[in-house]
Amino acid sequence: MRDHEWACVGRPTWLAALLGALALIASSPDASAADCPGHPNALGTSRILVVDPREHPRLGAMQYKETLPLRDHEVVITFDDGPLRKYSNQVLQILADECVKATFFTIGRQAKADPEGVRKLVAAGHTVGTHSQNHPLSFNKMTLEQVQPEVDQGIAWTKAALTDASALSPFFRVPGLLRGDAVESYAATLGLQVWSADFLADDWRNISGAKVHELAMKRLEARGKGILLLHDIQARTVAALPKILADLKAKNYRVVHVVAATPDRPATPTEPEDWLVHRPSDETPVARWPAITPTNLAGADTRARAALDDFGNLDLPPAAARTLPKPSWPRPAVKARIATAPALPAPSAQLFAWPPAAPLSARRHQVVRVEGQAVTKPAGRPVRLAALRRR
Repeated sequence: MRDHEWACVGRPTWLAALLGALALIASSPDASAADCPGHPNALGTSRILVVDPREHPRLGAMQYKETLPLRDHEVVITFDDGPLRKYSNQVLQILADECVKATFFTIGRQAKADPEGVRKLVAAGHTVGTHSQNHPLSFNKMTLEQVQPEVDQGIAWTKAALTDASALSPFFRVPGLLRGDAVESYAATLGLQVWSADFLADDWRNISGAKVHELAMKRLEARGKGILLLHDIQARTVAALPKILADLKAKNYRVVHVVAATPDRPATPTEPEDWLVHRPSDETPVARWPAITPTNLAGADTRARAALDDFGNLDLPPAAARTLPKPSWPRPAVKARIATAPALPAPSAQLFAWPPAAPLSARRHQVVRVEGQAVTKPAGRPVRLAALRRR
């Protein structure tokens, strides 16, 4: 409505001009990180990434095939479970000192208990999404009937805490990252973008702030970029956050602020492969053949049998002058000799008769068996009795 009223004014007011300049800076893909009043050496926010939840409904390398299209050494910082006044206010101050923008996933009952804490997030320029109503660690087992009130009430109480309900972004993170078909399907019907993470810092565990800082940087450097998941309700996170931000600046990492696309704020131009966790490359072989598109061949045109002209013989003589090539075999001279060669007489049928009509002239044979096979050998000479007596 305000935009419509401003459009109807004949000359732009100073407020409209100011808002236009701010919008131009915010929509710039490479917003300056040095514009942090009072903190010239701040880390800052390098750019704003505008995403369309319906085009990319699920994000995070830990669980999904797509994640945010970040460049090398870019980080998106996210916080879960707040607001909790004791620690969330300290987190907000640390981020403000470094002019860093983050994404907060609030719990509905926390927003109900501390609506001012939710309004502070929006006033500071951060993105606010939701994290269910009561943070149950059972979304992976819930039915659709159980999922609906958790998601709906979390959104309703967060909106109720805001002065402008449109400030709530359509971003949702499943508690404990315990994803399930029911919650993912229901989130899709609401147009919510389900966020997982690219790496964690384990700040919900009973570890020190130094360990949280160590894990965050170690896992970030292993990936080179990504979505970091933290919790703004932990003392250890408050202790680790200044060191994490200092290390990000020292190691030339850049913070990216993510916001949802609107009719007046189109999504940042990207390529589909920019969102893939495992991007294809010429060095990586494709593990699967691409699917074959079904084709209806019933009405397809078919060609006749191949003709001689189909093989590029363009300089053939006319058909009347063509002579067939001579066969390589048989040659005419050899064929003539074969035709006039005398033929041998056919063998007599008696030659193959068995037993033969005439007795064999060979010596008598006897049959012996050697290892199961019949072998013939000549019969031995008869031995005379007189010869045996002489031995």
